[in-house]
Amino acid sequence: MQNKINLLNLNQKALDQFFNELGEKSFRTKQLMKWIYKDHVFDFDQMLNLSKKLREKLNEIACIEFPEVVSKNHALDGVIKWVIKTGGENHIEMVYIPEKERGTLCISSQVGCALACTFCSTGYQGFNRNLSTAEMIAQVLIANLHLNPVGKRISNVVFMGMGEPMLNEEAVYSTCDLLLDDLSFGLSRRRVTISSSGVVPALERMSERVPVSLAISLHAPNDALRDELVPINKKYPIEALMKACDVYLNAGTQERHILFEYVMLKGVNDSSEHAQQLAKLLKGVSAKVNLIPFNPFPQSDYQTSSVRAIDNFQDILSSKGIRTMTRRTRGEDVDAACGQLAGKVQDKTKRSDARRN
Repeated sequence: MQNKINLLNLNQKALDQFFNELGEKSFRTKQLMKWIYKDHVFDFDQMLNLSKKLREKLNEIACIEFPEVVSKNHALDGVIKWVIKTGGENHIEMVYIPEKERGTLCISSQVGCALACTFCSTGYQGFNRNLSTAEMIAQVLIANLHLNPVGKRISNVVFMGMGEPMLNEEAVYSTCDLLLDDLSFGLSRRRVTISSSGVVPALERMSERVPVSLAISLHAPNDALRDELVPINKKYPIEALMKACDVYLNAGTQERHILFEYVMLKGVNDSSEHAQQLAKLLKGVSAKVNLIPFNPFPQSDYQTSSVRAIDNFQDILSSKGIRTMTRRTRGEDVDAACGQLAGKVQDKTKRSDARRN
């Protein structure tokens, strides 16, 4: 199985090339994608509109392989969290968040995360490796296989799980191609969101490569504080990040907006002064701010801002013309809330060992 090509790794263009190299016409791509993504058939022998010779060849050189689901946890508010094994002792997590008008699937892009944001549980796990396109697309398929029979659907997919998507560019782009492709999931570009902590060169490339929505994990309105909370800021400070955001906003012909995520940490970044600084930073930017009450986890000493502080922060931004909302905490009872995803990571950075010592 290890030497076979996992066809979940291939977007439509790559599948066309795959079949071309086998001497097959491009219509085979459409046939195969329908079996996988529409009919949820993963056994080549059951794909009866493929020739017997082709089915035999596919069984010889290819596979449609899923990672193992270790557990599935249902929160009291309807949130579902899956724990998925990705080889060795590594586990990732993904979360489905049902709402009245939509259902959002939050998927992971890496096993762990190398960025070590101080308020995020994933960062404390360290980093092992990037996920493949197949491992990201499999998350969506696994969720669909569970949700469709009970009448639930995935209307939005967000790369807001474990990892920094822009440090796994090509696999994330290929995954986005499949999410947007009418032959597979057929989501609109506004319903697929990449969330990044600010890998500036990658963000500039993304602007032209995939026309999906962008969320920026900002969390601080000035460099001194962001250096502490989001260490990648030391390499790509706020000024460079905002220039990359401007590139994104002006790319393409369709109107674009950016969602700025801001976790609310008591006594750290939630003062009126911080709100004023943030409003000044975002003045004139086509943006929305999502205030996220901090979700505690065992390794962290941070506390959640009070409701009063969050409301005051939101009021200040709104008074300055900044569209602002406060995210409702979901899935906290199964550790599925924002910032709580941890999985199980064989850390190659040794950062988690250093933190324990």
